[in-house]
Amino acid sequence: MAKNKISLSKEFTKGLWNENPVLVMLLGLCPTLAVTSSAINGLAMGLAVIFTITCSSIIISSVRKIIPKEVRIPTFIIVIATFVTITDKSMAAFQPELHKSLGAFIPLIVVNCVILGRQEAFASKNNVGRSIIDALGMGVGFTLTLTVLGSIREWLGAGTIFSLQMMPDSFVPWMVMILPPGAFITLGLMIGVTNWINARKGK
Repeated sequence: MAKNKISLSKEFTKGLWNENPVLVMLLGLCPTLAVTSSAINGLAMGLAVIFTITCSSIIISSVRKIIPKEVRIPTFIIVIATFVTITDKSMAAFQPELHKSLGAFIPLIVVNCVILGRQEAFASKNNVGRSIIDALGMGVGFTLTLTVLGSIREWLGAGTIFSLQMMPDSFVPWMVMILPPGAFITLGLMIGVTNWINARKGK
């Protein structure tokens, strides 16, 4: 029993660091770079991914034995698209401003390689419980990365984090940080720090 608990714990935490979808596996970089001009955008996109990847993993893991191998990818996409549509319409109804800010990147979750990749690599090969743990770990790792990236960009580009003033009035915002170059620079530095830490741990 203890061994199983440790295994499930590692299944979850791998997505937070060792197999972080953005910083280590370099997946889902398009929405990561595009929507993280603010902390709230990064958090909202991450939560949408958590909901979609978890619900999709539950369904696909449940029916994995009856899905013909020849149509597994189209099947995965249909399942993912169902939950993306639920997310998109719910956000449009309850958070219209946030929905407008994220734009087309909510519907594009359908082809997010983080989600599709976990269905192919994990949910289609494991039971429901383990698939949920894997999905939550990957989703939380993705969300934390986007939130931190968005917070850094918003902090340096506007002097705020989650729209709360974090810098003195004398601070001159670095406008480049909320523009595309700022996304590339910040993400590159975060990946570099991750690789440096992993290299030190390896030694």
